[in-house]
Amino acid sequence: MRPAAGGVVLLAACLAVCRPAGEAGTAGAAGPAERPAAQQRPGDGTDTESTADGRSGEATPRVRDLAVRVVASYPHDPSSYTQGLELAGGTLYESAGQYGESSVRRVDLDSGEAVARRDLPPDLFGEGMTLVPASGGRPARLVQLTWREGRALLWDPATLEPAGEHAYDGEGWGLCFDGYTPDGPGLVMSDGSSYLTFRDPATFAVTGGVPVTLGGAPLGGLNELECVGGSAWANVLPTDRIVEVDLATGRVLATVDASGLLAAGEAPGAEVLNGIAHDPADGTFLLTGKRWPRLFRVELVER
Repeated sequence: MRPAAGGVVLLAACLAVCRPAGEAGTAGAAGPAERPAAQQRPGDGTDTESTADGRSGEATPRVRDLAVRVVASYPHDPSSYTQGLELAGGTLYESAGQYGESSVRRVDLDSGEAVARRDLPPDLFGEGMTLVPASGGRPARLVQLTWREGRALLWDPATLEPAGEHAYDGEGWGLCFDGYTPDGPGLVMSDGSSYLTFRDPATFAVTGGVPVTLGGAPLGGLNELECVGGSAWANVLPTDRIVEVDLATGRVLATVDASGLLAAGEAPGAEVLNGIAHDPADGTFLLTGKRWPRLFRVELVER
């Protein structure tokens, strides 16, 4: 199911190889007609080095070309079909997918072992997950998407006890939290298409969204997400590529070649890259994939 290590596969191939039968999602689609217009925020993160958009004449950001430099690697459970990775307060959380295998876990980074785990019912397929911090008298909660079941599961991050759920329409793929600021999107959700939906952190109601473009063209296959400072970093299924998306405009600001992380002997049992967590302590990222035996701490560097 995983593309050859180091290869960049055409997005159309995703429909056959990256998810279980029928899990094609909406990759490459613009999304349902009822989606709200893109939400705009002050400032678009435009790089000082820009080029002219030949169609509009407007300046567009230079897309940075990045690679990964491995700082450290850690053991990772090779049976975990990783769908979401979250580092909060120094604690690592993971969402694992597949029917009959899905779970939410608190993981010891150094050993890769789950120090706490809750299994989902066998009819739920776990997907992306993020932590929404406490605010306004509401306690902190892990929010875990499900693939086609339309249920966002809430968990107590300290105990992994169930703490309620939200309902939503469509597929759930990736999820990240961009903050409570008045002009921010709050929760950012992907569904495998080229559209990111913004949701209220308290109610999960849709508040806006933005179409994602690279060089003026829609970029589909957006999967696992990590919000960092007004951007969402997204795995692009089914490739070893990660992109940085400006949440104010939907423009891709950077592409990251994350191929070649696993050694050749580790690749046969592993599937696609999936799982991004940012460490604010040093600015590095934790990366892993579905059924990967290793998790990597990386720096992003110019190529």
